[in-house]
Amino acid sequence: MTTFLAEWANILLRWAHLVAGIGWIGTSFYFIALDLSLKKRARMNPGVYGTAWEVHGGGFYHVEKYMVAPKELPEDLIWYKWEAYLTFLTGFALLTVQYYFNARAYLIEPDLWNARPGDAILVSILSLAAGWFVYDRLLCRSFIGRNTTLLAVSVFALIMAFSYLFTHIYSGRGAFIHVGALVGTIMAANVFAVIIPNQKKITASLLKGEDPDPSLGATGKQRSVHNNYLTLPVLLMMVSNHYPILTNHPHSWILVALILVVGAMARHFLNRHEAGDPFQKIWWTLPVATAGLAVALVMTAPAPREATVDGVQVTDADVLAISARHCTACHAAKPTHEGFAEPPKGVVLTDVAKLRQYAALIDQQAVKSDAMPLGNETGMTADERRALGAWIAAQ
Repeated sequence: MTTFLAEWANILLRWAHLVAGIGWIGTSFYFIALDLSLKKRARMNPGVYGTAWEVHGGGFYHVEKYMVAPKELPEDLIWYKWEAYLTFLTGFALLTVQYYFNARAYLIEPDLWNARPGDAILVSILSLAAGWFVYDRLLCRSFIGRNTTLLAVSVFALIMAFSYLFTHIYSGRGAFIHVGALVGTIMAANVFAVIIPNQKKITASLLKGEDPDPSLGATGKQRSVHNNYLTLPVLLMMVSNHYPILTNHPHSWILVALILVVGAMARHFLNRHEAGDPFQKIWWTLPVATAGLAVALVMTAPAPREATVDGVQVTDADVLAISARHCTACHAAKPTHEGFAEPPKGVVLTDVAKLRQYAALIDQQAVKSDAMPLGNETGMTADERRALGAWIAAQ
């Protein structure tokens, strides 16, 4: 019953996280695109920075942006904040259910750091808090934050430093999900601790009849742009547990760097294209993104394999024995592993026909990477992985 309830908690939290995240990403993409489409016009209301005309759903919209705020605010002012808050809350709850409650299986990698679950969880929480502190206090609020290029390089270096840490203490999937959680925490905290409080201060000043501090709006815009450029990389981090070719690469922290570069370049191209920039001004983003992707492809390309191990052909019986030792506790019609009531993804590995059917998945999860068994709790050896690879190569 515990496994059944945990599975449903995972399903519902993942669903809620996706719904909230889609809402947050949608508003982020929309408002950045709106900002970039604003134009100065001959006739605009006092205090208006720019306007945009848009068409959608059979109607036309005329949008005005005030850099600080108009002299009077309507009672029905709309605040966009709960999508960000709920994305973070559901994401952290999902991190708890999936990785904290199952730290031995999903988070801890004994060959890197044979930690107690409590220690691994404590480092996780402290690292997320530390990442926000360094980003907010030591980078954005310092002299670095006044130089866009220097700040971008510094934030990249910050994420890379934590990526290196995570990939050297946690499992492959645990490391990547923590990079995503770190970036997601920074993004949500930008909304909760900077963007919305600044907007509230501006509103309070207006209600008192005072002139708002224009730096509050500028800071909020800066953090909003950061969130926009981090969105594409963090999305791939959040689904990375499906791709051990990324998470279990021996230099996966370098792949994180490439994902950041490719995602940021793609986002910059789309942003500036939406703003109407000529191709001549933004063409350079495409070869940079292509180069980053090419390096990732080369890094993850599979090495050729022999169909034998030490000149000896691996038999079906050999592979069945390996599967019985390391796979069938979970991947059986009725798993004996306490964490699973059903075989994960419906994959059953109890006979040769099934092993052949799922050979590509086995190769990806247990030969080209050590993603399986989870946490290598059964102690699968390098020789056994080579034997599996040789058997698959001979099929």
